[in-house]
Amino acid sequence: METTKAPNVAGVQAPGKRVVYSLCGMCAVRCPVQVNVEDGRVAWLQGNPHDKAMEGSLCAKGAAGISFEYDDERPQTPLIRTGPRGSGQWRSASWDEALDYVAKGLKEVIAECGGQGVALSDRGGPFTDLTKSFLKAIGSPNYFNHDCTCARNVHHAARTLFGMGRKGFNYDIKNTRHIVLYGRNLLESLQVKEAKEFVAAMSAGAKCTYIDPRATATAAKATRFLQIKPNTEYALNLALIHEVLKEGLYDAAFVNRWVEGLDELRAFIQPYAPEWAEGETGIAAGEIRALAREVAADAPRVIFHPGWMVARHRQSFHTSRTSYILNVLMGSIEHKGGLIFAKAAKDAGAKDLQTLGSRIPKVEAKRVDQIGAKYKHWDGEAGLLHLLYPALLTGEPYKVGAYIAYRHDPLSALPDPQAQIKAFDKLKLLVSIDVNYSETAWFSDVILPESTYLERASIMISRKGPKPNFGVRDQAVAPRFDSRPLWWIVKELAKRLEVGQYFDYETVEDLWAYQLEGTGVTIDKMREKGFVSFAKDPIMWDRAEGLKFKTASGKIEIISPVLTEMGLASLAPYQAPPALKEGQFRLLFGRSAVHAHAQSMNNPLLHELLPSNCLWIHPAAARNLGIADGDTVEVSSGGYTAQGPAKVTPWIHPEAVFMLHGFGRTVPLQTRAFGKGMADQRFMVGLLDSYDPAGGGNNLTECVVTVKKA
Repeated sequence: METTKAPNVAGVQAPGKRVVYSLCGMCAVRCPVQVNVEDGRVAWLQGNPHDKAMEGSLCAKGAAGISFEYDDERPQTPLIRTGPRGSGQWRSASWDEALDYVAKGLKEVIAECGGQGVALSDRGGPFTDLTKSFLKAIGSPNYFNHDCTCARNVHHAARTLFGMGRKGFNYDIKNTRHIVLYGRNLLESLQVKEAKEFVAAMSAGAKCTYIDPRATATAAKATRFLQIKPNTEYALNLALIHEVLKEGLYDAAFVNRWVEGLDELRAFIQPYAPEWAEGETGIAAGEIRALAREVAADAPRVIFHPGWMVARHRQSFHTSRTSYILNVLMGSIEHKGGLIFAKAAKDAGAKDLQTLGSRIPKVEAKRVDQIGAKYKHWDGEAGLLHLLYPALLTGEPYKVGAYIAYRHDPLSALPDPQAQIKAFDKLKLLVSIDVNYSETAWFSDVILPESTYLERASIMISRKGPKPNFGVRDQAVAPRFDSRPLWWIVKELAKRLEVGQYFDYETVEDLWAYQLEGTGVTIDKMREKGFVSFAKDPIMWDRAEGLKFKTASGKIEIISPVLTEMGLASLAPYQAPPALKEGQFRLLFGRSAVHAHAQSMNNPLLHELLPSNCLWIHPAAARNLGIADGDTVEVSSGGYTAQGPAKVTPWIHPEAVFMLHGFGRTVPLQTRAFGKGMADQRFMVGLLDSYDPAGGGNNLTECVVTVKKA
């Protein structure tokens, strides 16, 4: 193999001052940013001022991008494992050697198992054309992203009602009059645009009802906080629907025009009165009735948020589905202040970006997670990663011998890392492509260091919404270490696997030019502001005749033929969570506004702001256990035990305890984060194969722990 050439970075090393419009990479939101560069170094970061929703703003994570860029505690060169997996024994390698090593392993797996023997997971989002196209080129259908631990339940709930997934709607938060949030912590697990719109709406007089076993920063801004018993949101929604239908509080004109199955819903809901729900949820029947009437009075400019991270428990799918049904009953679909259909460039009369995958032959092999075959009610676009592990262990429905984790850390994200490791040990090749030393990277055979988001350009993206647009991540500075952008890594691997004809670009500008063919948009135009928008005003469809649901009936289907075919109930009877024994608690977890999942704990600035986590516990529970605020406690589940400080607070439900996610790092090269705090996923012993049967998402909050004073 001839020596590979690094991308040309001469332009970004030039002396003087430059302004680059790009996309943040400090979390999965990818907010538009402006990067000020002086003499080849990043001097300033802010939100893209050309984007009115950003207004120059960044969150703490985005503002810490410079801190990450100039931190040395990240992979600096390709690494090949020399000792046992997870031992931390590595040797540096050139890119030629590392890519040859990976290609050799992939070729051996493909020779033995076919292209389907290779799986890949990433963070998902707008940049996946590269990863999906790479798998397609080698004949694998086995693309996954992180969504099994995030939004698969809400995505599949939307599909069964509207024929399209959760991204088929945008939430017009800025213009809403009442938003109901089920643990959707807008001000901490945040998107800058969404958080700013929420604050603007509240300032303009909107109401917010926040429902969660734990009070968050969002709860502090809400007009109503309902501290619900863990895992019982579905019961609350059933009671709200009961009240809405009983009192005729719904939009009859909208429902009569666009809904099928109202009679079945009305019959099903009869037993689920607010008095019944009070016993299940701990929320007073009068409070439930008041909420139903208050929201109905503000309709149709209302939002029942169906959730973001809804990988919680066995009826999360139905929680999300009934949240969507409440939006439908309020008539908030395609209405200002409600749920607005996400439009593509074509809806504005423009041509969308060309994809790399469109010129690659279709893969005939079936997915290893059996979506589309055994599981016809689920969407294979993102897969369900937890269903890969049984295949690794058993070889059924077929053998998978190689797994590539691209900026995804399943050992931090999915339950029971030790169970995952047992499955990974069956792999012939495990590769991580990352900007961090993730837990999964530390267990891999090869680490390929990707350049930071400030050091790399990425493929252009198409963003749907009321005002669709194209966006670009442009390279701001040259890589500090021997790292590479993904577009280059994919191109070089494809050459070695003899599918390079599908990735026949030499520069990112070549790739951009291909994507933009026929759109009438130029690279120079994209670089002017970092995006090109195709609508000055929101595109709104006619609510009487112009709504475009993708169901067989063309309407909203309360009774889903897809679920019926699978023997699953569209309106499932409520199942109360299993009772807890004395001294047991449901372990809840979440995020702060400072950290991004498990990827930022070692960032110098963010670590200084929030170096570790603690265990929230209710005062009554703490008294029973002899625990005072600040005491060290021992938390145990399934044979795993860890210790940390207690935070005694009434703002957590008595049946639950809570910790921030992402801590308890085990990679010693992350010297700041190493060994700090507790890792919630390690307590989830035995939950890797526990998931919502209707939605597919992991049952992450069905973890039960015991707590005692250490």
